[in-house]
Amino acid sequence: MSNQHTINLLQITDTHMLGTRDGLLRGVSSYDRLQTVLADARQRAPNAQGILLTGDLVQDDAAGYALIRESFQNSSVPVYCLPGNHDLPDAMRKELASRPFVLDEHVVLGNWLLVMLNSWQENRAGGRLGEAQIDRLNTTLSQHAHLHTLVCLHHHPIAMRSDWLDQVGLEDADALRATLSRHKQVRGVLWGHVHQAMDQYLQGVRYMATPATSVQFLPGSQEFAVDTRPAGYRTLQLDADGGIASEVLWLDNDR
Repeated sequence: MSNQHTINLLQITDTHMLGTRDGLLRGVSSYDRLQTVLADARQRAPNAQGILLTGDLVQDDAAGYALIRESFQNSSVPVYCLPGNHDLPDAMRKELASRPFVLDEHVVLGNWLLVMLNSWQENRAGGRLGEAQIDRLNTTLSQHAHLHTLVCLHHHPIAMRSDWLDQVGLEDADALRATLSRHKQVRGVLWGHVHQAMDQYLQGVRYMATPATSVQFLPGSQEFAVDTRPAGYRTLQLDADGGIASEVLWLDNDR
C-alpha cells in the first residue's frame, strides 16, 4: 500500500508529436492519442507525483514541442524529460525550459535517485551514451550509494528479440550494464523507443520497456511491422525499501 515514503510515477513515452494537432503518424493522430492517455491516467493513476517522458516527444518537428507544452503545462507534478532519436535536443531545451518540465540529469525523490540519461545521436536511429556520460553516471551512483535508483533512457539496453529493432538499440549497452552492475542500489532500468512492453529481471535489476502513446511495433518481428494494440503507458510505485510495483495500462480501445 502507498505511504508517505512511496513515490508514484507515470511513464509516458514516444508521443511523436507533429507540428499541428491534426498531424497523423501512420494514420494515427499523435495529439489525440496523447490527450486520451492523459485523460485515462487522471482516472486510473490520480496519485502520480511525477511524469516521465522518455523520448521521442516529437516526430522530427520542433513545432511539436508547443503541443507538448500545451498538453502538460497545467500539470501539478514535475514532468521529467529526456530526448529520443526523433527529438531535437536544442529546441527541446529551449521550449521546455520552465516548470513543470525538468530536464535535469538526476533528481532525488525520497529514498530514490532518478537518473535521466541522454542516448540521442544526431541523424542516427540508434542510441549511444558515450564514455563521458557513463563516467558521470558512475560518479553519480557512487555519490548516492545510499539511495535506491531508477535509471531512465530512450533506447533499449537489452535485446528485444526483434532483428530490425535490435539494430537501432543502445550501441554501448554493455558498458552501461557493466557500470550498473557495480552499484547494487540500482533497482530498475526504464526505456521507451521500442513501442511495446517488456518486463524482466537481469542480474537482480528490473528492466522495463513501455508502449507508446502513438502506434505500437509488433513484438518479435524480424522486419519492421506495426502492431494493432492501442496506446499504453506505465505506472510505477517506488517503495521506500527498494521495491518496484509497476504495470502497463492499455487504453480500452483505439480512439
